[in-house]
Amino acid sequence: MNKRRKLVFTWMLTLIVALASAHEFWLQPRKYRLTVGEELKFNFKVGENFEGEDWDLKRHKVEKLELHQGVKVTDLKKLVKADGRDRITLKMNEEGTQLVAMQSNFAFIELEAEKFNAYLKEDGLDNVAEMRTKTNTADKPAKEFYGRFVKLLVQVGNKKTDSFKKILGSPIEIIPLQNPYALKSGDYLECRVLFNGKPLIDQMVKVWNKINTTTFLQNMYTEKDGTVKFPLSSKGPWMVSTVKMIPSEKEGADYQSMWSSLVFEIE
Repeated sequence: MNKRRKLVFTWMLTLIVALASAHEFWLQPRKYRLTVGEELKFNFKVGENFEGEDWDLKRHKVEKLELHQGVKVTDLKKLVKADGRDRITLKMNEEGTQLVAMQSNFAFIELEAEKFNAYLKEDGLDNVAEMRTKTNTADKPAKEFYGRFVKLLVQVGNKKTDSFKKILGSPIEIIPLQNPYALKSGDYLECRVLFNGKPLIDQMVKVWNKINTTTFLQNMYTEKDGTVKFPLSSKGPWMVSTVKMIPSEKEGADYQSMWSSLVFEIE
């Protein structure tokens, strides 16, 4: 077996040493499981290990924020608060597995060569590193536009519904092939990663799970059908994340990256 395809378990007893690239992004709810009529409260987080800072909405912008309940789609963008512990508070009146999806604008960053190269290594962006080597630009700083395309799955009541597998058509997207809220610790979950609607092959995917104050990380690579399959080894919150980088399609930067994450809880 190709050693790149083996699961690499990183046991994190403390926070990962912060790199310039340490910027996972996710939607963090106070609760993943709610009763009908209860309020869903969540924030936008950036960091690592399910430990992060509030996303700065003065520097960044929410382009789209939606709640998907079956075929019903509710625009949540108007509910976003500029600050506070909870950026969104929403009463959940319908039972079922429900999907919150957010898309950001493309922000700009410029990194010196050493930090950018470390970022590429950390996130498995070997194609970009090879490109920089071939073009003799590995010792040059890099300018980048980056955008976020993230999902949160919550369970309201006991009824399990199919919103979890809805394909949204985002540039990059992580889709669970089973409902995480129908699974339990010890089961396996399979996810498919799509880029521009097609399976993303040999793509590094990070799988995070948190037990109390300790976070565990698995680095995996997608198969030929764009899927990764992993054991749900413990109860608690889980995150699946990945990033795809391409030469920038817009002037003003060298590269364009698209970040995706999926967050849910296992009992």
